[in-house]
Amino acid sequence: MSMSFDDFDLHPSLNQALAEMGFSRPTTIQQMVLEPALDGRDILASAPTGTGKTAAFLLPAIQHLLDFPRRKPGPCRVLVLTPTRELAMQVTAHAKALAVHTPLSVETIIGGVNHEEQRPALTRTTDIVVATPGRLLEYIDNGEFESDDIEVLVLDEADRMLDMGFIDDVTRITNEARYRQHTLLFSATLEGAGLTRFANEILKDPVELHAEPPRSERRKITQWLHLADSAEHKLALLTHLLKQEEISKAIIFVKTRERLSELSGQLQTAGIVCSWIRGEMEQEKRVEAIRKFREGDVPFLIATDVAARGIDLPNVSHVINYDMPYSADVYVHRIGRTGRAGNRGCAISLVEAHDMAVVGKIERYTEERLKRRVIDELRPKHKEARVPTKKKKAKDDKKGAKAKKKKK
Repeated sequence: MSMSFDDFDLHPSLNQALAEMGFSRPTTIQQMVLEPALDGRDILASAPTGTGKTAAFLLPAIQHLLDFPRRKPGPCRVLVLTPTRELAMQVTAHAKALAVHTPLSVETIIGGVNHEEQRPALTRTTDIVVATPGRLLEYIDNGEFESDDIEVLVLDEADRMLDMGFIDDVTRITNEARYRQHTLLFSATLEGAGLTRFANEILKDPVELHAEPPRSERRKITQWLHLADSAEHKLALLTHLLKQEEISKAIIFVKTRERLSELSGQLQTAGIVCSWIRGEMEQEKRVEAIRKFREGDVPFLIATDVAARGIDLPNVSHVINYDMPYSADVYVHRIGRTGRAGNRGCAISLVEAHDMAVVGKIERYTEERLKRRVIDELRPKHKEARVPTKKKKAKDDKKGAKAKKKKK
């Protein structure tokens, strides 16, 4: 039976905000999280990007603040930690939209922003603070941020925070917020000894939840690949694709900053306008690059995985894997940038011979074969490099052993 937000007895101001935002029915992860989170349970949840997890943790956090209003002015009571500045800004915007009909205040603490702009989060009465770990810890160490009043702690994309080397910072912050009443940890995957150990240390008897997007949602993204003979052939394929009318707004993924720099120059030379984002980029430049793409000033955005993690960009028609990712789960994160909010999307991968091993992993992980496509004037000269299955490899090894025996 399909549920509605009315089933969760949310505050009228939250229901009003949800209606104004166009949300009538909770997503799978929201249905799973809301009841135990509203009961004050610790949550350990895995949910892919684009499944509505932000509202899944913000709704119970805001409901808690409304159920137990503060008695006197003071520092923040809900702290949300995110791995990147862009994601922090998105979560802040989402929190403000949900809390629009309440007296609650929401502030952001992130790197790349001067101290004065963030002073309200440190000096005024604040209900919710969304922060990146490094910058928040600076303020904690300087005695400018008070953690004793934190009642709800949310760790968004915890796996990425650990991958980015924030484990010590996040551990220190969770220790500072030692008087919290409950903790919600969200991650794209719950695999890995590091994440398991960390979750065991900070969560008390958590409800463990796993939400996969329904197949109907996955089918909204058409996936295919083009085989490339060489780096030159791959660039020719990309430039041809970007000149097609149906590719109106695309994110192009590359593996490294060096590749990003090289490709942006090559596309510029080919007369193709694009913006780009990468890790360790000045905040103003990152915001401007994303703004240009978001508002349609440029149709294409080149990005590394670190830079694009968690960014919610509307109406992306295509995701193009110029470089294949290192793993299948990163592939799923990438293609989740398109086909959002009920729209259809398309993911295109440009694959060289050395990429075929990861293609096999992706196809097994997603249980879907990536369709092979060819552009007539750019047909690959070489056949697909097939990666033998374990069964085939065992068969070949057996044949080889028999042949050796005969020779003897």
